Amino acid sequence: MDAKTPKIAKAAPTEKKGRGARVSGIDRALQILDYLQEETKPAGAYAVAKAIGAPLSTVYVIIDDLVEKRLLQRRSDGMIWLGPRLYHYGLAYAQSLDFLDVASHEMQDLCREVEETIQICGRDGDHMVVMAMADGPGHFRVTSKLGSRVPLNWTASGRLLVGHLSDAERQDIFRHASKVSPTGRANTDAAALSKAAEAALKDRLSIQVNESDFSVACIASPICDPAGACVATVSIVLPEHRVMQDKARYTTAVRAAAERIETTLGWR
Repeated sequence: MDAKTPKIAKAAPTEKKGRGARVSGIDRALQILDYLQEETKPAGAYAVAKAIGAPLSTVYVIIDDLVEKRLLQRRSDGMIWLGPRLYHYGLAYAQSLDFLDVASHEMQDLCREVEETIQICGRDGDHMVVMAMADGPGHFRVTSKLGSRVPLNWTASGRLLVGHLSDAERQDIFRHASKVSPTGRANTDAAALSKAAEAALKDRLSIQVNESDFSVACIASPICDPAGACVATVSIVLPEHRVMQDKARYTTAVRAAAERIETTLGWR
């Protein structure tokens, strides 16, 4: 998880109150927190009061209360900033988001959008493993199923999963992990595979056609953690001819799905 303070969900906009109506203390507290989050820097009580349209005396009282509860912290120059208690709340929330649940939800949405088979894949040593899968609505079926393990050099996902490693590490992996594929078309040259892996991760897209199965193509995009490491991929598996017919549609859709997963997990 990013070392920065996770962003808290914004409070719903406070409805305008009629003359004489009071804004609740919790609403004012959320307005203060939202303002600091949006500014991304410490601020003084006067600037906060002016921004949220609250009496300065009220803002001082609320700030003192929030500082006491460690939801805000007061710096030596009197400026206020988000407090450490918020960080712990953010950590607890982030840990409650199960990666595979989030990824599987996007997998199902992508399956409905493109009407093709979708897979979530990860790395298990020298192999790519299918962690989750949604079959497309048509008659086309792929040989790899949930739990399938395939040599890294056979697949679009395999290249992405090691793309964040150094060139030396990638070449070492491909030297001992690469196997000749059933079609004979999968590259086994460690140097070439390492270069392709680096380029694919940078482009957030990897495509393979006929490398592991005849007439089968795969379009994959990486799911990266805050450090930039590819922890998994989301991929579209489809007949070879459909890639040629509508390549832009599929590549755009799979990249967007990977980005949504990262965003939901707070990794972007």
